[in-house]
Amino acid sequence: MVVAEEIGSPLATKAPTPEPEGPAFSHEEDVVTEQVKQTVFSGVQPSGAMQLGGYLGAFRNWVALQDDDTYDVVYCIVDLHAMTVPYDPVEFHRLRLDTAKVVLALGIDPTRSLLYMQSQVPQHAELAWILGTLTPTGVLNRMTQYKDKIDKGIPSNLGLYSYPVLMAADILLFHAGLVPVGDDQKQHLEMSRDLAARFNNRFGEVFPIPEPLIPETAARVMSLAEPTTKMSKSDPNPKNRIDLHDSPDVIRKKVKSAVTDSDPTVRYDIDAKPGISNLLEIMSATTGRSIDDLAAEYETGGYGKFKEAVAEAIVAELAPVRSRLQELDDAEVARILQKGALDARTRAERLQQQVRDAVGLGRV
Repeated sequence: MVVAEEIGSPLATKAPTPEPEGPAFSHEEDVVTEQVKQTVFSGVQPSGAMQLGGYLGAFRNWVALQDDDTYDVVYCIVDLHAMTVPYDPVEFHRLRLDTAKVVLALGIDPTRSLLYMQSQVPQHAELAWILGTLTPTGVLNRMTQYKDKIDKGIPSNLGLYSYPVLMAADILLFHAGLVPVGDDQKQHLEMSRDLAARFNNRFGEVFPIPEPLIPETAARVMSLAEPTTKMSKSDPNPKNRIDLHDSPDVIRKKVKSAVTDSDPTVRYDIDAKPGISNLLEIMSATTGRSIDDLAAEYETGGYGKFKEAVAEAIVAELAPVRSRLQELDDAEVARILQKGALDARTRAERLQQQVRDAVGLGRV
């Protein structure tokens, strides 16, 4: 949710600056200049194997935000959200840890970013309940993701219906001013902004109004077999996606079988050649070369040669991630998450007390 979003960095553009959470000070020629770090929140669901689309579209920007000292980054594995669809408890427990391992392997440093498991910070659920009392059911009825999931046969339940309220609580809990978002998350962010405004109007100024952080370099990665739909980790067909743990041979096989068209010319045309356009975008994102440059080089060489080049570019890009994944120990990852949860609970409790005081739930 992942959620996804983001500026000062060359990778993203930002909207107006929200109210700062707290000051830092620098001294120059006896002048005190107030400097603040903007809090950025983003989350990822442990609902399946992490795949190339999420990596190129969001997680590389997570690392870039972490590396930018103007941001206070908060990254959360939103496991409560993943419970809104049918799941196997044993597999779910494993997925939660595996997701954390991938996030760490991608380059997130727990000494520089706050990384934790949502379910281990109860203030998320508490704030979601409070915000739920301010949420009109008519607003929830208009949420398109809920309708889409019901149309796909996912059983209707209260958690799925109120999913956007918990997402708003995720964002507002740490008073995030910036949220990386993709096209499929803009409606939920608007609801978070609306709930922050409703709360402030009813109980006084507590929350900053979060702004979208839209990466300038987020890749558009589509399904290999159905290039008119997004690549997704929840896709039941593993041939449609490239998982970050796929071996080089598996990656080569998947790219070789990617859907293309009967015209052997390599060129970028989303409408006429969605499969080839998708592979061009992937290769551009993994090599740093422009799509025009790549199209010119491979225009007349045939699809076979081009697909081989795309596959090798993906293999090279993911090699460091695969290497780090193999080095990570489950016990060490669990220790990192426990430390992150303790830090998150401590920080969240301080901020949540402001909410309790505002709504009349202060200590008695």
